Amino acid sequence: MEKKPCNLLITVVLIMASFLVYGSEGLNAEGQYLLDIKTSLFDTFNHLGNWNSSDSTPCGWKGVTCSNDYYYQDPVVLSLDLSLMNLTGTLSPRIGGLVHLTSLDVSFNELSQNIPKEIGNCSFLEELYLNNNNFEGQIPFEIGQLSYLSVLNLCNNRISGPFPKQIGNLSSLTQLIAYTNKLTGPLPSSFGNLKSLVTFRAGQNLISGSLPSEIGECFSLQYLGLAQNQLTGEIPKEIGKLKNLTDLVLWDNQLSGFIPKELGNCTNLVTLALYQNKLVGEIPKEFGNLVFLEKLYMYRNELNGTLPREIGNLSLATEIDFSENMLTGEIPVELSKISGLRLLYLFENQFEGLIPKELTGLENLTKLDLSINSLSGPIPVGFQNMTNLIMLQLFENSLSGIIPQALGLYSPLWVVDLSENSLTGRIPRHLCRYSNLIMLSLGSNRLTGNIPSGITSCKSLLQLRLVGNNLTGVFPSELCKLVNLSAIELDQNKFSGTIPPEIGNCRTLQRLLLSNNYFTSELPREIGKLSELVIFNVSSNLLSGRIPPEIFNCRMLQRLDLSHNNFVEDLPSEIGMLSLLELLKLSDNSLSGRIPVSLGRLGRLTELQMGGNSFSGGIPAELGSLSSLQIALNLSYNSLSGEIPPALGSLVLLEYLILNNNRLSGKIPISFQNLSSLLGCNFSYNELTGPLPNLPLFKNMALTSYVGNQGLCGSPLRDCKTTPSSLPFPSDVTNKRTHVGKVVAIVAASIGGVSLILIVALSMS
Repeated sequence: MEKKPCNLLITVVLIMASFLVYGSEGLNAEGQYLLDIKTSLFDTFNHLGNWNSSDSTPCGWKGVTCSNDYYYQDPVVLSLDLSLMNLTGTLSPRIGGLVHLTSLDVSFNELSQNIPKEIGNCSFLEELYLNNNNFEGQIPFEIGQLSYLSVLNLCNNRISGPFPKQIGNLSSLTQLIAYTNKLTGPLPSSFGNLKSLVTFRAGQNLISGSLPSEIGECFSLQYLGLAQNQLTGEIPKEIGKLKNLTDLVLWDNQLSGFIPKELGNCTNLVTLALYQNKLVGEIPKEFGNLVFLEKLYMYRNELNGTLPREIGNLSLATEIDFSENMLTGEIPVELSKISGLRLLYLFENQFEGLIPKELTGLENLTKLDLSINSLSGPIPVGFQNMTNLIMLQLFENSLSGIIPQALGLYSPLWVVDLSENSLTGRIPRHLCRYSNLIMLSLGSNRLTGNIPSGITSCKSLLQLRLVGNNLTGVFPSELCKLVNLSAIELDQNKFSGTIPPEIGNCRTLQRLLLSNNYFTSELPREIGKLSELVIFNVSSNLLSGRIPPEIFNCRMLQRLDLSHNNFVEDLPSEIGMLSLLELLKLSDNSLSGRIPVSLGRLGRLTELQMGGNSFSGGIPAELGSLSSLQIALNLSYNSLSGEIPPALGSLVLLEYLILNNNRLSGKIPISFQNLSSLLGCNFSYNELTGPLPNLPLFKNMALTSYVGNQGLCGSPLRDCKTTPSSLPFPSDVTNKRTHVGKVVAIVAASIGGVSLILIVALSMS
C-alpha cells in the first residue's frame, strides 16, 4: 500500500514528459493533416500564424471551419479557406486526409506544381476553388470521384492536357470554370452526363476537335463559353436542345460550316458570340425567334447572302455586329424596329443601295459603322437629329450629296469618318458643338470651302484628316492652339499662304501632312519644337528658302518628305541627328553644296531620294553604312563628280540604285557584285569607264541604263577589247532638267526594250 503514491507520481511524471516530448500529441488527426499541409506552404505574411500545434483541435485556426453539431463525435474540418493569403509553395497530398471537407478554397495565391490526385479522397467536397494560382500538369482523373462536387473553379492557372473523361461522373456539378489555362485535346463526350451543369467556361485554352453533340444533353446549361480555343468542325445542331441557354460564347475558334437553324430554338439567349471563326452560308432567319437576345456578334466570318428581315424581331437587342463578312443586298429597314439598339456594325460587307432613312429613328443609337460597303445616295438628313450618336463611320462607300449641315448640333459626337466617298459641299460647323470630337476624317471627297471655326477651335480634337478634297484658305493658325492634336492631314487640297510659326505650339503633333497644296514662303523654324513629330510631308508645294536646321531637332521623325519645292542652298549636316529616320525625300528642289557625310549615320533609313537638285562634289563613302537601305538610293540629276565609292557595294538590301545624269567618272566598283537584291539601276549620262560588274542584273538591264557613258564596256555593251564608240552621248540632249528626261532615266532603272526606246525618242523630239 505504501507504494501506490509513488506509482501515481511516476505515472503523472510520464504523462507530463510525454507532453513535453510530443508537444502536438494533443492535436487531433485533422489538425495534424493541416500542419502537414502548412509545411508545403510559404506563408510570407504569417497569415497562418495561429495554427498552433498545442491546440487540441484546429477549429479556431484562421481559414478553418469545423462542424458544430453532434453528428460527429469529435469536431471535423468542413471548410478550408486560404484564399488571398499570398501563399506560395504547393498543395500537399495530405489534403486527401481531410475526408469530411465540403469546401476548399486556395484561390488567388501563387501555388504551383500539380493538383494532388489525393483530392479525390475528399469525397464530400461540394466546392473546390483552385483558381488564380500557378498549378501545372493535368486535371487528375481522381477528381471524378467527387460525386457531391457542385463548383469546380480551375481558371487562371497553367493546367495542361485534356479534360479527363471521368469529368462526366460529377453528376452534381453546376459550375465548371477552367478558362485561361493550357488545356488541350477534344472535349470528352461524357460532358453529356452533366445534367446539372449550369455554367461551363473554358475559354482561352488550346482545346481542339469539334464541339461534341452530347453537349445538347446538358439540359440545365445556361452559359457555354469556349472562346479563344482551337475548336473545329460545325456547330452541332443538338445545341438547339439547350432551351435554358442564355450565353453562347464561341468566338475566336476555327468553327466552320453553316450556322444551324436550330439555334433559333434557344429562345432564352441573351448573348450570342460566334465571331472570328470560319462560318459560311446565310444567317438563319430563325434568329428572329431569339426575342430575349441583347448582344449578337457574328463578325469576322465568311457569311454571305442577305441580312434576314427577321432580325428586326430582336426587340431587346442593344448591340448587333455583322461586320467583316460577305453579306449582300440592302440593309433591311426592319432594323429600325429595334428601338433599344445602341450599336450597329455592318462594315466591310457588300451591302448596296441607300442607307435606310428609318435608321435615324433609333433614338438610343450611339455607334453606327456602315463603312467599306457599296452604299450609294445621300447621307440621311435625319442623322443630324439623333441625340445620342457618338460615332458615325460611313467611309469607303459611294455616298454623294452634302453632309447634313446640322450634324453634331444635337449629338455629342466623338468620331466622324466619312472619308472615301463622293461627298460635296462644306464641312458642317457643328461637329464639335459638345467638345467631345476626337477624330474627324473627311478625306477623299469633293468638299469645298474653308475649315469652319467650330473645327479649328475644337479643343478635344486628336486627329484631323481632310486629305484629298478641294478645300481652300490658309493654314488655320487656330489649330495650333489645340494642345491635344496628334495628326493634321491637309494634303491634296488647295490651301495657300504660309505655314504659320504658331505650328510650334502643337507639341503633341505626330503626323503633319501638307503635301500637294500651294503653301509658299519658308518653313517656320518653330517646327523644330514638335518633339513628338513622326511623319512630316510638305512635298509638292511652293516653299522656298533654306531648310531650317531646327527641323532636325524633331528626333522622333521617321518619314521626312520635302521634295518638289524650291528649297535652296546646302542640306544642313544636322540631318544626321535623325537616328530614327526611315524615309528621306529631298528630290526636285534647288539644293546645292556637298551631300553631308552625316547621312551615313541614319542607320534605319530604307529609302533616300535626293535626285533633281544641284548637289556637287563626290558621293560620300559614308552612304555605304546605310545598312537598312532597301527601297532606293536616288542621287540622279545632280552635279556629282568623282568616282562611285566602292563602299556602296555594302548596301546588300538595296533594290534600286539611281545615279544617272551626273558627272561621275571612273569604273563601276567591282564591289557592286555584292548587290544581290538589286532589281534595277541607272548609270546613264555620266562619264563612267571600264567593264560592268559580273552580275546577271547588269547584263540584263536595258542599254538605256548605260547610255551616255562612252567608256563602259562588257555585256550587254561592246566588248571591252574594242574601241569605245558604241554608246555616244547624244549631242542634242542638253537640258537634263526636263521633266520627261527625268522620267526616262528613272524608268530605265527597272524596264527596258522597245517601249523605253520610244520614250527616249519622244523626249528628244
